[in-house]
Amino acid sequence: MVIQSVKMAMDSIMSNKLRSFLTMLGMIIGVMSLVILVSIVNGATKSVTDSIANIGTNMLAVNIKDDKDEPLSLDEIEELIDYDSVKNVAPYSTGSATAKYERTSESISLYGTTGAYYDIKGLSLERGRFIKNADVEGSTFVAVINQTAAQELFGQTHVVGETISLNGYRFTVIGVLEEEESTKGNVSERLEAYIPFTALSKITGNTRNVSSLYISSADEESMDAVENEITKFLYQRFSYDSDAFSITNSSTIMEAMSSVNDTMKWMLGGIAAISLLVGGIGIMNIMLVSVTERTREIGIRKAIGARKKTILMQFLIEALLVSVMGCLIGILLSAATVAGINRFVDSLSASMSVDIVMIAMGFSAFIGVVFGIYPAYKAANKPPIEALRYSN
Repeated sequence: MVIQSVKMAMDSIMSNKLRSFLTMLGMIIGVMSLVILVSIVNGATKSVTDSIANIGTNMLAVNIKDDKDEPLSLDEIEELIDYDSVKNVAPYSTGSATAKYERTSESISLYGTTGAYYDIKGLSLERGRFIKNADVEGSTFVAVINQTAAQELFGQTHVVGETISLNGYRFTVIGVLEEEESTKGNVSERLEAYIPFTALSKITGNTRNVSSLYISSADEESMDAVENEITKFLYQRFSYDSDAFSITNSSTIMEAMSSVNDTMKWMLGGIAAISLLVGGIGIMNIMLVSVTERTREIGIRKAIGARKKTILMQFLIEALLVSVMGCLIGILLSAATVAGINRFVDSLSASMSVDIVMIAMGFSAFIGVVFGIYPAYKAANKPPIEALRYSN
């Protein structure tokens, strides 16, 4: 009986192709809105999560806002490594310089730091080595540059051993960083050079005092312990003034971003669900018209013995098929749209998941049943004699 009802429903849908398509259009638009919007949020979530993961989820960023005229020294920073929960400590300072190689001159961002910076930030080298503590102690003029700097200044990445000028100081290139996945194809990536903390102090005229540093723990579970220890140390070091410094926990940022992205998913999903409800109302409207048009057919079927349940199932299945077919078309168009976004729009990223497809299909089927019940019930309860007397 179910198979026969499905065949009859398909015959009815195909006999009015344009009207059926227009009925499905509300579901198609609703499904596309749901899938595409949530896919874009998923892509943005993954991009942000990957960026934070590259930075490291077991890292603290410390910024000294008021040193009370007693700034932190490199020696004090090195002592922090003795804390049980601390794995690495890396002071850093930033600046800018004019980088020159032969006739090429470019503006470059400078990062003065120590060897621990490499592990804390999860950097990777394509060739050469990173800064060592001996370079910091000796204020050695060595530099590790990124891919963009190598290409812009030298036209290649095989540049270990070459010499560049930074604000007139000659630095030997000792390493080239690998290109990060998040920056591939991004032509606006900055030129960057990593040099010893003490060398940056020399060429920029800044002091060797520490105002910013990164600290990593052995694992994510000990992050709270590290934060508590560092907070206690700085609180005592700066005359018990909690406003003299700030500590940013990367794991806290990750949790906050996840919460924001989950909220965005629900919000956009709710907006798209409204479109699906509108599509469901369209299905109910057309099904009511269909019931009216087929009143004599219903009367004839009842006269030859069709039961209410059979009539109810036929029209309910028809409403369900219209809804599900519209959903499937919407999913196919969504997949094509998401692929187009990822291919042609560099600033946007979309990630279509199986979960959202299943939710869209389930919700569409639910809407088809809910909005098809009343027309089906109305058809099943038509008195056969009145139905036979009906004329268009």
